[in-house]
Amino acid sequence: MRRRMLVVLGFGLALAACQQPEKADVAPVSVDNAWVRLPAVPGRPGAAYFTLRSNRGSHTLEGVASPQVERIELHDSSMAEGMMRMAPLAPPKLEQGAELTFAPDGRHAMLFGIDPAVKAGGTIRLEFRLVPGNPVTLDVPVVAVSDAPPAHAH
Repeated sequence: MRRRMLVVLGFGLALAACQQPEKADVAPVSVDNAWVRLPAVPGRPGAAYFTLRSNRGSHTLEGVASPQVERIELHDSSMAEGMMRMAPLAPPKLEQGAELTFAPDGRHAMLFGIDPAVKAGGTIRLEFRLVPGNPVTLDVPVVAVSDAPPAHAH
């Protein structure tokens, strides 16, 4: 009987070891394709672009921050009556499994007061502040105004 119990216990442990990892090891929100375009005129605002994906649960992007930038605002651009218009963006909600893309000519983060030490070809640290949850912090590539977006941004 004892031997049979050990065999059953061993078989159970082997099955447990074969289970797929839980989603708990996946970040609740991931950030991909993040990059920053510097302004054409020094001292003017630059822009950050990125894609957020909710891997677990619903979240709200409360804002983006950087130690290398004085202030970052979320904006949305749209075409109206033949004119490109820009307006502040309320903190966007990100539902479970959804993606939220910030791209040129659409949603974007405007970077005011960029540290002059930030140069094209380098990186800048961005912190994506989410509710609920911990911030997601990344060092993202920086391009000049005339450069193409990075091929494989974060």
